[in-house]
Amino acid sequence: MKLTRTGALVACTLTALAQEPAPKAAEADPSMIRIESRDGLGEVELSPDARTASAKNGVVVRWKGSTVSAQTVRLDQEKGEALAEGDVVVEYASDSGERIRWKGQQVRFDFLQKKVDAGQFRFGAGPLFLKGDRVSVTQGGTNQVVLGGEVTTDDVAEPGYRIRARSLSIDGQRTISAEDALLYVGKVPVMYFPWYVRKADRHPNFFTVTPGYRSLYGPYVLGSYHWMSRTNLEAAVDLDYRQRRGIGGGPRLSYDLGDLGKGRGGFYYLRDQAPELSAFNGPIDPDRYRFDLRHSITNDSGFEFKGILRGQSDPMVLRDYFEHEFRTDPQPKSFLELSRLDTNWSLDFLAHAQVNEFFRTVERLPDVRLRGLRQQIGVTPVYYESDSSLAYLRYRDALAGGTNYAAFRGDSYHQLVAPHTFGGWLNVSPRLGARATYYGDPEGLNAIPDDRHRWVANTGVDMGFKASRLWPQFSSTALDMNGARHIAEPQFSYVFVPEPSRTPMELPQFDRELITPKLLPIHFPDYTQIDSVDSQNTVRLGLRNKVQTKREGQVENVLNWSLLTDWRLQQRSDQTRFSDVYSEIDFTPRSWLTLTSETRFDTLTHEFRESNHRATWTANEWFDWSIGHRYLRDDWTLYGAGNNLIFSRFHAKLNENWAFRGIHQFEARDGTLEEQQYQVYRDLRSWTVGLGVRLRDNRIGPQDWTIALTFSLKAFPRFRLGEDRANPSMLLGM
Repeated sequence: MKLTRTGALVACTLTALAQEPAPKAAEADPSMIRIESRDGLGEVELSPDARTASAKNGVVVRWKGSTVSAQTVRLDQEKGEALAEGDVVVEYASDSGERIRWKGQQVRFDFLQKKVDAGQFRFGAGPLFLKGDRVSVTQGGTNQVVLGGEVTTDDVAEPGYRIRARSLSIDGQRTISAEDALLYVGKVPVMYFPWYVRKADRHPNFFTVTPGYRSLYGPYVLGSYHWMSRTNLEAAVDLDYRQRRGIGGGPRLSYDLGDLGKGRGGFYYLRDQAPELSAFNGPIDPDRYRFDLRHSITNDSGFEFKGILRGQSDPMVLRDYFEHEFRTDPQPKSFLELSRLDTNWSLDFLAHAQVNEFFRTVERLPDVRLRGLRQQIGVTPVYYESDSSLAYLRYRDALAGGTNYAAFRGDSYHQLVAPHTFGGWLNVSPRLGARATYYGDPEGLNAIPDDRHRWVANTGVDMGFKASRLWPQFSSTALDMNGARHIAEPQFSYVFVPEPSRTPMELPQFDRELITPKLLPIHFPDYTQIDSVDSQNTVRLGLRNKVQTKREGQVENVLNWSLLTDWRLQQRSDQTRFSDVYSEIDFTPRSWLTLTSETRFDTLTHEFRESNHRATWTANEWFDWSIGHRYLRDDWTLYGAGNNLIFSRFHAKLNENWAFRGIHQFEARDGTLEEQQYQVYRDLRSWTVGLGVRLRDNRIGPQDWTIALTFSLKAFPRFRLGEDRANPSMLLGM
C-alpha cells in the first residue's frame, strides 16, 4: 500500500502480507539486542542516552526473534517496546510459528507481547479495505481491533458503500466483527446493525447470470447457483434457458480432501428442441448430455494417481454448449493412471477405455510400464537405461464398418550410453541399444493370423558444444541493447537402426506413427511409436543462436533462433533425402515488442509447407495488440486443405472506467472474415460489466452471431486473471 501524510495527521498505512513459515533466527542469543544499518553498509548513529538509533538508509533492530526496520527506532528496553518512524517494517513469529509482517510510517511494537499499535491508518489487503482512528494487533496477529473504523470492498478513495462501526475486529480466519455498525451507500446511512459478522471472503452462496442472444439459441439466460463449504467443498447447480434449444442444466462439485487428493465432477443434460442445427455426419439424438469426473492424488513419496472419466452423448455437444472445453480438447479421453517414481526407476499403470464410441480410441486394458532411469554402471563411464511394458491393447475405430482388432504386447528396450566431454567443450554421447517385442495372436486381423516376434537393434551418437562471445561495450538505441553476448549451440545426432526382423506392415498397429507438423525424436526410448519402429540411417542437424543483452539490470534474449532438419543417408520409400527444414525465431527488439516466427520449408519442392508469424506489442497496461499470419499449404495426402489465415487481438483501456477488446480472424483464400468479437468493459466501482458481441461466418448456412452481458464483482472476480483473454468465448457464457 502507498504511504501518505495528510495535514498534521500521520496516516499510517498497514499492510498484512502473506504469511510464511518462520525462518531460523539469525542471532545465536535472541535475548541480545542487535542494531545495524538497513543496507548493511552505512553507520548507525545512537543518541546520547543510547535509546534512539538511526542511519542514512534506515536501521534494523533485532531482539527476541523479532525485527523492526525503520528510519529511526526509539527503544525502551525496560518495557520491551520500540517506537519506529519512517518506512517501518515489523516482522515477528506468531504462536503457531508463522512469520507476520506489518508496514507503516509510525508504529509502536511490543517485543515481549508481540503487539502492534498505530494511530490513524488505512489498510488494504484485498478484498478488504479499512480505515480507522486506531488499530491494535494482539495475540500474535490473530486478532486485530480497530476503533472508529470503516470497512468496504470498494477499492476507491470514496467508496460507494461502507460499514462504519464504533469498533471492528478481524480474527485469524479473516472474519469481521463490528459493534454499533451503520451501512452507508454513498454518504447516506441505510441500515443499522447492533452486531455485524461477516467472513472476508466470497459469500458461500451466490448466483451468476449471463443473459444474451445467439442466432443458434435465440434469447438465452445462463445461470448458476454456487454453494461453498468451509471444508474445501464447492458445489454448483447450472440452470440454462435457450429459447430455440430448450432448458438444460445439472450439478457440479469440486473438493479437496488433503492427503486423499482433490477432484471435481459435473453432469449436464439438455433436451434439445432443434438438434438438426448441430447435425454432423447424421442425425443427433435430442437427449444430449456430458459428464466429467476427475480425481488426483500427489504425495511426497513419488506416488501419483489420476483418474478422468469424460463422456458425452454425441461428438458435437461440447462444440455447441461448452465451447471453451471444445477448443482445449475436442476429443476428451477417459483413463486411470498410477505412477511411482523412485531414484532409479519409475513404474506406471495406465488403463484407457473407449467411453465415447464416436471417437477413435486405442484401449489399454491395462498398460504397465517399468522405466529404468539413466544410471551409472559402477565406476565405469557407461550409463544404463531401459523401458519395458506389458499391455493388452484394443483398437476401436469410430467409423461404421471400420476394422477393430486387439492383441497382447510385451516390449522391452535396453540401452547403454557413454557421455563424455573432450577438451572441456565438446560433448559426445555414443549409445547402443536393443529392443524385443512380442505380439500375442491378434484378434480381428486376418492378415496377421499368429503370434509375432520382432527384434531390432540401434546405435548412434549425439555431439554438441556451446560457444559464446561477449561485446560489453556494444550499445544500440534502436534495439535497446546495453552490451551483447552471442551464444551458438550446434547439435549433431546420428542414429542407425538396421531393418528389424518384422516391418511395421507385418505387425498390428496400436502406437503408430501419426502425421505431425513437428519432427519426431529419432533416438530410443524418446521415440514412443513402438509398432512403427523401422530402419533408419539418419543424421539430425540442429543449430541454436542466442543474442542476449541487459535491460534494467536483467539478462534478456534479444534473439533466439533454432534450425532443425534430418539428413537421411539411406531413405525408405516413404522418405526424401532431406526432411523439411524447421525454423523457430523469437525476436525482442524492444522490451514491449516481440516478433515470433515458425516455418517449415519443403526441401523437395522449395516451398514453405507451413508458416506461423506473430507480432505482439505491449505498450503498457493501457494497450496491447497482437497480429499474426498462419499458412498451411494444401496437402491432400497428409493434411487436406490448407489455410491462409490472418488474425489479430487487441485490448485498449480508454480510461479508468472503460476498456475495449477486439478479436478478428480472416481467411485470405476466399476473403472471408470468419470471426469477429468485440467486448466493452465498464467499471461500476464495485462491479465490472462487459457487453460482448461475436459474429461468425461458417460459410454453410446463416451467420452465427451472439450478444451477451457479463457481470463480475471486483472483490471476488468471476474469472481468474487472464482467463477471459485465453478463452474469450467464456465472456459469452460458452
